[in-house]
Amino acid sequence: MANRYRGEIEARLDGRTHRLCLTLGALAELEAAFGDEDMLALATRFEKGRISARDCVRIIGAGLRGAGEDVRDEMVAAMQADGGAAGFVSIVAALLNATFAASGPAPVGATASGGVAGEQAGGAAGEARSPFPGTT
Repeated sequence: MANRYRGEIEARLDGRTHRLCLTLGALAELEAAFGDEDMLALATRFEKGRISARDCVRIIGAGLRGAGEDVRDEMVAAMQADGGAAGFVSIVAALLNATFAASGPAPVGATASGGVAGEQAGGAAGEARSPFPGTT
């Protein structure tokens, strides 16, 4: 079971539920892959809300490896998510929100069907807002 306080989410890939987590090592891997010099640059990159299929592969792969799975990006690229391309984007959005949400652990996560559950509409006092436009 995913521990939101550690930035973990669960997502269905290839019909199985997987745990994903962007650990410090996984974030360092993404910095290198994207050519960003630090985590702020990485977060700013994702904040733009524009994510390519290659980005999804790298982020999901790093999240799976961060949670302890032995998987290469080529293997991730061949996986299927419930909901197709939108399912992959939902997984990435949930993982990024769990990792970078400013107000602590976000209750946003990929559901067992690969969609995003518990999304929040920011704005009200005390509510968390997604730091990633276009991902909620």
